[in-house]
Amino acid sequence: MKVTVAEGVGLNVLHTAGPSAPAFVLVHGLASNARLWSEVASALAAAGHPSYAVDLRGHGESDLPSSGFSTAAAAADLAAVIASLGLSRPIVAGQSWGGNVVVRLAAAFPGVVGALALVDGGWIDLPATFGSWSACAAALRPPELDGLRASDFRARLRSGHPDWSASAVEATLANLRVDADGLVSRRLPVARHMEILRSMYDEPPAQWYPALTMPVLLMPAGRGLPSPSVAASIPDAVVRPYAGGDHDLHAQHPAEVAADLLSLVRS
Repeated sequence: MKVTVAEGVGLNVLHTAGPSAPAFVLVHGLASNARLWSEVASALAAAGHPSYAVDLRGHGESDLPSSGFSTAAAAADLAAVIASLGLSRPIVAGQSWGGNVVVRLAAAFPGVVGALALVDGGWIDLPATFGSWSACAAALRPPELDGLRASDFRARLRSGHPDWSASAVEATLANLRVDADGLVSRRLPVARHMEILRSMYDEPPAQWYPALTMPVLLMPAGRGLPSPSVAASIPDAVVRPYAGGDHDLHAQHPAEVAADLLSLVRS
């Protein structure tokens, strides 16, 4: 379904039905898409809960407007989606940059979110890693992919992630468009990607933590543990680490991620 969040801006939302409240809102990371949540959504539905995975603006099948590419704008878009769908205090999960987005959502729109899950994100603090924006931009500018063969990219994904399902591989390939000749191009243009990255650099999420009065589950992957000050700054935080996990935990361990998200139903 398409949900209008601003004039001329519609966001694609993948709805997986379930009979029981609360609902889950699932948010992808930078240059990713909602389909990576599909296996998690299926597990949530099997447990009786509906979910709504959102393609943020410029991502997946959502519209690509000329402006609004920032963490703050993405949070406002999510608030509009939740209001439009009539969801009452959903559990909201965000992965990577999506974690930063949902932190901003919960802080900026009090009462909208029932609980938060931060999947290897939500504590991304770029100024703490890079001494300047120019250093950050040089290090994190995305590589050129346009013109790469989709078959080669798929093979690269399978080789790099042998424990991912075929559907997770195809969902990741859907971060890109594939033309009639089998060549890929970016859905999110590099210029827009860099606008979002700049917003992440300018506004690290720590300033929003004291406003997170709902239960918050932090789910770090591999060695990406947040600093102790992160959990200490969030009033009701629990850390559930995934030792050895991929950054895309929802693709690698969908059943485990869904089980952790369901723990928030009982919080």
